[in-house]
Amino acid sequence: MTLQGWALIALFVVVLALSAKPVGQWLFALYEGRRTPLHRVLGPVEQGFYRLAGIDPDAEQDWRRYALHLVLFNLVLLLFTYAVLRLQGVLPMNPRGLPGLGSDGAMNTAISFTTNTNWQWYSGEAALSNLSQMLGLTLHNFLSAATGIAVAFALFRGFARREAKSVGNVWADITRVTLYLLLPVSVVYAVFLIASGVPQTFATAIDATTLEGARQTLIVGPVASQEAIKMLGTNGGGFFNANSAHPFENPTALTNLVQMLSIFAIGVGLTWTFGKAVGDTRQGWAILGAMAVLFLAGVTAAYWAESNGNPVLHQLGVPGGNMEGKETRFGIAASALFAVVTTAASCGAVNAMHDSFTPLGGLVPLFNIQLGEIVVGGVGAGIYGFLLFAILSVFVAGLMVGRTPEYVGKKIEAREVKLAVLAIAVLPLCILGLTAVASVTGAGLAGPLNRGPHGFAEILYAFSSAAGNNGSAFAGLSAGTPFYNALLGIAMWLGRFFVIVPALAVAGSLAAKKHMPAGPGSFPTTGGLWVGLLVGVILILGGLTFLPGLALGPVADHLAMIRGQLF
Repeated sequence: MTLQGWALIALFVVVLALSAKPVGQWLFALYEGRRTPLHRVLGPVEQGFYRLAGIDPDAEQDWRRYALHLVLFNLVLLLFTYAVLRLQGVLPMNPRGLPGLGSDGAMNTAISFTTNTNWQWYSGEAALSNLSQMLGLTLHNFLSAATGIAVAFALFRGFARREAKSVGNVWADITRVTLYLLLPVSVVYAVFLIASGVPQTFATAIDATTLEGARQTLIVGPVASQEAIKMLGTNGGGFFNANSAHPFENPTALTNLVQMLSIFAIGVGLTWTFGKAVGDTRQGWAILGAMAVLFLAGVTAAYWAESNGNPVLHQLGVPGGNMEGKETRFGIAASALFAVVTTAASCGAVNAMHDSFTPLGGLVPLFNIQLGEIVVGGVGAGIYGFLLFAILSVFVAGLMVGRTPEYVGKKIEAREVKLAVLAIAVLPLCILGLTAVASVTGAGLAGPLNRGPHGFAEILYAFSSAAGNNGSAFAGLSAGTPFYNALLGIAMWLGRFFVIVPALAVAGSLAAKKHMPAGPGSFPTTGGLWVGLLVGVILILGGLTFLPGLALGPVADHLAMIRGQLF
């Protein structure tokens, strides 16, 4: 570990902390439906969408109607993308004549981008046309991100409203988030990336001459426009197979820093928005504090493990940290930080290969995903997942002091606790259940490149990534088969919408309740004690669930490594 590496981590944390309030203020304006400076230009576009679709943005919806419209909207988008990918061979903007994807691969990819997972079993530059990249995938990068933020807004309203029957209007929430946040920021972001050397062209390839005089064909395309929303919307699916390790996606140390900041920017801002929505910004800062504790612990562990390197290679006379699978232009600190950021959020973009991390270094990204990616988390998904853990935390606190639990003025009763448990339990059930199936079937065991604990870790990581809607991988797994396409597709859909629907049900239940002012016996939810309880409950409920899998995978892999064994 170096001073330069810690300086990078410190800079990252400071910039994020400073951005929380301004980003949160902009989000709060969208949450309330207030005018922004962009309404003068984009307001007519918004109203045009409503008129075209026959939508009254002021018509409030109860949680059931909100959830139904949201799920159906995403289902229609899924089928649209499936059709684009299947018909790719006969659609325009395909000068290389790439064929359409097979049925299982197209369905897996459509589910992946609909659920904000962006799991890619294929190489983007080799399998998809420019039209498929832009119309089939980038469309989802905007709308799946807007979906997550819309659910967060609905849950905020559940806590903030008093004796209400509605949680907002899903169409207004998605439209406003897309028009006034994701789209304008992505345009500015893409211009920055173009200026930094990221391609943005409708051409598909250029011929280049190397320094040695050899001829090389380089694939290009509309990369910058996809890269911007890929990071801002915590989507993660890259134009190129190497993702943000590719110099056409992430060419410099500056673009690398900006990409990491953009992954967390909206998630951090939503914590402030939540505090403002419930009338006490200290609530938001407390949540951000708990997230920071978990994040810094993960960064420290991953950076330490990667800096220490591999003792087997040390014995062979190769000193230093673990640079396998990392770009020399980024180094160990930036690679470890990126890995923790992308898995603490539900992004899944990578600037280094997680499969090449040391066992303990790779354990941190895996554990982040298995916690539910609530350590800042995906846009919207992180905060609504974290609030479900907050409900369970106040329930535990209520049991300890013998009082009915309360949180931000709302009484937490059996219905909310059951719904929170249901949503949180989806992840371990999907991950452990489907990993077990893949670990005992021939089709599943044909996937891992490695044997032993590391091969098991490749399977475990794949289903963790799918159910957690992350999209990164221990890339030694050959997942482009009908078996894995089907099972991973199921995991992605369950991990997204079987959390969203209970979260919206919680919103509806809370919105109907009266507000209870804090009294002398209320458990404080703004100080260090609350932050410690939150962290403890998350680690116990999230961590203990996955201990057997982690012990059989990364931990066993680490023990084998220190014994001098390689898998």
